[in-house]
Amino acid sequence: MMISTRGRYALRVMVDLTLQNAAGYIPLADVAERQEISEKYLESIVSSLSKKGLLDSIRGKSGGYKLNRHPSEYTVAEVLRATEGSLAPVACLNNSENNCPRKDNCPTLPMWKQLYRMTDSFFESVTIQQLADGTVQI
Repeated sequence: MMISTRGRYALRVMVDLTLQNAAGYIPLADVAERQEISEKYLESIVSSLSKKGLLDSIRGKSGGYKLNRHPSEYTVAEVLRATEGSLAPVACLNNSENNCPRKDNCPTLPMWKQLYRMTDSFFESVTIQQLADGTVQI
């Protein structure tokens, strides 16, 4: 599995907003400058995060973005799913129901399921607060 720049940048935005949280709504231009990411690209990312209910936004001169929950309530898995979609390592696990005609006879399916459970479990165990604090335990 490879997490795209979209997913990685989304995590960086969430950490940046965590570190700036006391300042209220943070202009996207400020985040883009601190993170050295194109503001145009970030617009697309924060739009996805806002639509999924992870961020609040205000338009206008004093507008910007802010977290709508405490950073410890966001998991990495939640942010990645909002930007990447499914975290399944193979297409047959993308949906809740596996429609693969070979699912009953596939010798590799148990391995893929276990990888998916491990990956999902790990990303669910890491919060945005931990990333911001640098306290992620491996």
